[in-house]
Order: sequence, then structure tokens, then C-alpha cells
Amino acid sequence: MHRSVGVVVPAYRPDVERLATYVAAIDERCAPTTIRIELDAPRSGVADRLADLSATVATSPHRRGKGRAITAGFEALDTDVLAFADADGSTPADSLADVIAPVEGGGADLAVGSRRHPDATIARHRTFARRRLGDTFAWLARRLVAPQLFDYQCGAKAISREAWERIREHLYEPGFAWDIELVAMADAFGLSIEEVPITWHDQPDSTVSPIETSVALAQGLLAARHRAALITESRLHGAIAARREAPTALVDAGRPDR
Repeated sequence: MHRSVGVVVPAYRPDVERLATYVAAIDERCAPTTIRIELDAPRSGVADRLADLSATVATSPHRRGKGRAITAGFEALDTDVLAFADADGSTPADSLADVIAPVEGGGADLAVGSRRHPDATIARHRTFARRRLGDTFAWLARRLVAPQLFDYQCGAKAISREAWERIREHLYEPGFAWDIELVAMADAFGLSIEEVPITWHDQPDSTVSPIETSVALAQGLLAARHRAALITESRLHGAIAARREAPTALVDAGRPDR
């Protein structure tokens, strides 16, 4: 049975030529039903320069954060499989196709691209500081959330429509911590998760700030652990939640009654 595929590419102040080349490669290699670029805070003329691509370009005048942008993109898709890839092209189109395949074929509810998998290929390494921070976060995540993965934050994942419908109302992280929250929630709901080794090309001119992002990821990791425990009916975490104001899920944040 054929399953339609939609790909979201969240982009904040992207290198336009690199993004255009990457989207064209995704279109050729993955042949998705639709590609949707979620473009945040674009400079003048950027949206027009992307208009000729085989993609829908949705713009936001301000920076929403990766998690909020992907969520908006997924909500706009009507395909059987929902996938995303970071706009810098660190995950080549061939590897993105590998990530989509287990979900498209029905073998997994969520597929997670992995730069740290033993079978992954690192074509271009990150700086020592970025690599060390990433390794430390992955080590900590394996001790605080399930499942046990090599890599939680790689910018390429795919999820089935059915799985997304189950967890969409339980995602709150607007930024980079959205990735690990997605994984933690999928596991809490008993969904099948497959980690897929990829080829990785690090982009040295990334807009990600290692220190600020690390702090936000640590906070998001603890929040994801707490929310996953609520799903599995932890009494301790239920008591903690009862004393806090309930947050607004990303899918609810834009509704008129909020």
C-alpha cells in the first residue's frame, strides 16, 4: 500500500542557495507528495527567491523556534507520513530517504536519524566544543528518558500520521528540545521507534548557539522526562504537575480561545 509523504523544512535566516539546492535534492531523491518550508523571520526578498521551488513556503515574521515551526508544518500536512529535515542540509537527501523508509513501509511509528549510531558516517565533523556538548547531552538523555538511543537531536525524523495524532497534544517545547520531547512522548505511548544511521555533514556556519542551546536542551530534557512520566501515570510526577499551572500545548497555542 502506497503511503503519501510530506516533508517539513524549518528555516531561520537560511543560506538561500543551500536551502534551494537541498529542497531540490529532497524532491528528487525522496519524491514526497509535498514539501513545506517553514520560514521564520525572513529577510526581504527571501521568500520570493524560494518561490520557484517544488515546495510550499509558509512565512512567519518572527522566530518561532524549531519545535513550533515543525509542529505548524505537520499540522498543515495531510499526508500519511510526516517528516522533517533541518534547512542547513546536514542530513543529505539520501539519508533522509533512509529515515523515512521505516515509517513509509509500516515498520516503525517513529524513525529517528542518528549521527552517533555506530554505523553512521560523519563526512564533516563539528568543532570539539560542539561535539563534546552533544555527546554530554546524549549521555545524560540516555539516563533520564526512554528509549535508549545513540542520538536524540539529529535534525531528521519521520512519524506516521496515526502516531502524530496520538502525541501532538502532548508536545510543548517550542525550540530545539522538541526533538527529545517527541521521542520521549512516542515511547511513553508505546509507539515503535527505529534509530536510523545517517551520513552527517556538519555546517560550521550554523545559527545555533552551543551554550544557549545546551541550557535550553537541559531544561527541555527535564521537562520531557516529567511529561513522559505523567503519561505513564507516575504518582510523583502527577503530584508535581498538580501544583503547577498547566502549560499550553503547541497545537493549542494559536487557537482563538487561548
